[in-house]
Amino acid sequence: MKNLKHILFTLLITIATQQLFAHALWIETKSTGKIGQTQEVKIFYGEFVTNEKDSVAKWFSDVKEFSLWLTSPGKGKIKLNTTAGANFYSAYFTPEKDGVYILSVVHEPKELGGTTKYEFSSLATVAVGKTSAINTSEVSNAIYTSVSDSKIYNADVPVKIKAVLNGKPLANKNISVFSPEGWSKEYTTDKNGEIEFSPLWAGRYILEISNYEKTSGEHHNKNYTAFWQCGTSTFEVK
Repeated sequence: MKNLKHILFTLLITIATQQLFAHALWIETKSTGKIGQTQEVKIFYGEFVTNEKDSVAKWFSDVKEFSLWLTSPGKGKIKLNTTAGANFYSAYFTPEKDGVYILSVVHEPKELGGTTKYEFSSLATVAVGKTSAINTSEVSNAIYTSVSDSKIYNADVPVKIKAVLNGKPLANKNISVFSPEGWSKEYTTDKNGEIEFSPLWAGRYILEISNYEKTSGEHHNKNYTAFWQCGTSTFEVK
């Protein structure tokens, strides 16, 4: 009986962990903006490919206590105020000069998934003016994947994407690409941490990459034996 209870408990933990792995945090905003024009930003938690956007009340652990940061051209990093909606948080900022604006979230929930510590992170960029190249040296997320330029891409034209972990290219890792049509595919990065693919449909795409390591430590007075990180970003296609 004890063995049966142990098996059932392990199975429940495994199912819960798999469901949590499937979820991600992501930022949505327009890829381009204008000086003096207010830009809206939304943060969701759920599964993009199935259009599953969890209600804020059901977000895992304390994920809703994330911080949204904005790095502006020629300025430092500032924290934006966020407001809860039904299934997202929203924020606003107004570009003051040309350049690429970087929005970022990095959050480690207090709760563990079994004995695994989690880190959800997301990245979004907004290009104002003619400059669209993303300065990756200004990205502070430990893990991220992103297109090379903040712009609206064209369908059937190759898009270059890079993955980074702790400031170094993340080679031989799978990047998941999710389309607005429910299509998804995994691509493996080369030695430079890059992939290239041609989007087929117009709309918003999401990129997702994760890293799992067996490591131990203490997190909010609880011991963990593994660490899972997930990084997302989005881009638009016309």
